[in-house]
Amino acid sequence: MIKLEALKTSKQDVVIVGGGLGGLVAALLLVAQGHPVTLIEKKVYPFHRVCGEYVSNEVLDFLKRHQLFPDFLDLPLMETFEFSDTQGKSARLPLDLGGFGISRYLLDDWLYRLACERGVKVITGMQVTDLHFDSLEDRFRVALSDFTYQEAYFVLGAFGKRSKLDQVLERPFFSKRSPYIGVKYHIKTQGSRNTVALHNFDGGYCGINAIEGDTFNLCYLGSREQLREYGSIPEMEKNVLWKNPILHRIFQESDFLWEKPEVITEINFERKLPVENHLLLLGDAAGLITPLCGNGMAMAIHSAKLAAEALQRGTTRQEVEQYYASSWNEQFYKRLGAGRAIQRLFGSGRGSIIARNLIEHVPFVARILLKNTHGQPF
Repeated sequence: MIKLEALKTSKQDVVIVGGGLGGLVAALLLVAQGHPVTLIEKKVYPFHRVCGEYVSNEVLDFLKRHQLFPDFLDLPLMETFEFSDTQGKSARLPLDLGGFGISRYLLDDWLYRLACERGVKVITGMQVTDLHFDSLEDRFRVALSDFTYQEAYFVLGAFGKRSKLDQVLERPFFSKRSPYIGVKYHIKTQGSRNTVALHNFDGGYCGINAIEGDTFNLCYLGSREQLREYGSIPEMEKNVLWKNPILHRIFQESDFLWEKPEVITEINFERKLPVENHLLLLGDAAGLITPLCGNGMAMAIHSAKLAAEALQRGTTRQEVEQYYASSWNEQFYKRLGAGRAIQRLFGSGRGSIIARNLIEHVPFVARILLKNTHGQPF
């Protein structure tokens, strides 16, 4: 009974593992509510992440209300969706909600600095090696790579698509191998700064959209098997991606700004749970939406809002966990399922031609499909 009263009358301490969008936004919301917050990020800001860097406008009003939007920047606004099949034939569709482009290098670093200014304790360059919930003490013990530890009443897991912590926590999806890889470049190229494009190739698809400055993000989901077959990313790109004439032209005519791309493997779209081992999981750690939907950044931000609301409304740990799981499933469960279903039309010759014809000749159906992978402004 004493512990229940303590939770009702005081602001419990929170540790957030992972400093991406979900972790940073949750930290900023929770510290504003009066919680002592420690955020732990294994890398040092600023840094690049494999990400499409397109943000749906469903989160725009929310970010502005909480002063979490860098409105001093002139960011490109996405109003049109362009789609090409594996043969390079394309179709366009106006975006009902639209979005904006911004690099994670810039946005995450800006939010990190904001978090520090607003009172979040941020530990960077430090790996979390273990998480343990002590049911007798009703607290977490978080072990760090320097052999120190943090303790907290609540821990939020925002450690991304796949982490060593998933293995430590014995999450079921971790043992399942994924056939996908993700590759990202920043490029300078000719193209509309108000269009988000998705170009198909055998085994995957490539998204391109403008970000800040005069730069574009080029990010694709490819096949591990094809990488193994061709031996290197450049050879795979020449032999697979370039068979789409649009991608061939982009790769040949663009200025690639990095010597090497950002690459991740083991991209897994298996179902996950938003609450495990008393952890509230945010963003990709709770569920990874297929990249073709362009909704991962918005979902991470929205999940942070739901977690902050759960801590504010719940009077016991059980209530907090139940509120978060329920609200997360209400917002995202069907959206993730729709993304997995729609992905079957992408990355193959026949499927991509069907999808292109749908956009070109039955646009209202295409709009409904897109709508099912996005949320409403909040």
